[in-house]
Amino acid sequence: MTLPDRGFPRSEYEQRTERAHGLMASLDLDALLVCTEPEVRYLTGFHTPFWQSPTRPWFVVLPAAGPPIAVIPEIGASSMADTWVEDVRTWPAPRPSDDGVGLLVDTLCEVVGRRGGSPGRVGLPMGHETHVRMPLSDLDVMRDRIQPLELVDATDVVRGLRMVKSEREVAKTAHICGIVSGAFEGIGDLLSVGMTEREAFAAFRIDILERGADDVPYLVGATGPGFDDIIKQPGDRVIETGDLLMFDTGSTFDGYFSDFDRYVAFGRADEEARRAYETVWAATEAGLAVIRPGTTTSDLWQAMGKVLENGGPTGGSAGSTPGGSVGRMGHGLGMQVTEWPSNTADDDTVLVEGMVLTLEPSLTWALGCMMVHEENLVVRADGPELLSRRAPAEMPVIG
Repeated sequence: MTLPDRGFPRSEYEQRTERAHGLMASLDLDALLVCTEPEVRYLTGFHTPFWQSPTRPWFVVLPAAGPPIAVIPEIGASSMADTWVEDVRTWPAPRPSDDGVGLLVDTLCEVVGRRGGSPGRVGLPMGHETHVRMPLSDLDVMRDRIQPLELVDATDVVRGLRMVKSEREVAKTAHICGIVSGAFEGIGDLLSVGMTEREAFAAFRIDILERGADDVPYLVGATGPGFDDIIKQPGDRVIETGDLLMFDTGSTFDGYFSDFDRYVAFGRADEEARRAYETVWAATEAGLAVIRPGTTTSDLWQAMGKVLENGGPTGGSAGSTPGGSVGRMGHGLGMQVTEWPSNTADDDTVLVEGMVLTLEPSLTWALGCMMVHEENLVVRADGPELLSRRAPAEMPVIG
């Protein structure tokens, strides 16, 4: 397996900045302000686990022309200096009385100013799947102190930037998908009847790491003859013959995620469970069949939902309302385990080359029993390119 280069060259960040400037111009923005980990990392290359600490805020300001400016706690100065960003402004955080707000206000006023007497416009992502990573009281102070500058929604900028991946981004996602595919394919040699859920989860996580993943920050699933809670932490339940096991993992390489699941049965699988598995597998096939530039996320939802409603390719009792109560059947993937867009009935995002997506149909095949299937792919000019290795068409039975 070829190991992709870690990080990105300066040219990649320059291209991202150029694209950002174009999107900002379309919204008449004089500056873009971001303060969450993926947006800061996307524009600067600043990659650190220190975001796990919620104490300090971090800001990046992108003027309408020119490279980004980092406005960050002094503790991050050395790491930020290792990126392509040259203008790094710091304060001795934490300082609750003014935790970077004054420095941020000065920076915004410096780069925006006035345009022919009218107030400038500062974009901040405010919409769905965004958040502001600073105290609400500080946000109010900043909003007041930058007047007459206007603070407006810039969700369309970050969404437009991050939904379409570069080939270097795709390579990182493909690499981690290959690692996790191998781990799933090796489950029969790793797990067995008599293990507890906790032991099985730990063994699988360790195996993914030993195969070359940087981290396994997201691992959920369940065991039993059937289950509908597929996002829980493992317990001390002992795996028995006839049980199903489902793992769904978001593992990472160089800050990019995989996100797909697999089911296996121990010793045997009931006919209803086999049927449900085959149905969601067929639904995924239907989604893959319609993917091409110009297709919409809602087209994917409809194609998969039709198979679920009919109970699979030959009909039967496994049918389900499209999407069930989950709300979507897949999503974007990249620097976060879930990103824009969502495969829903009314999302209607038009697919373009370079989008990395998951397909994730699900159904309830018996009371309290859910079956989910997920694959990862990139949209190419002639259709989908799978990044995860396709699951077998029939449920694997191990042990």
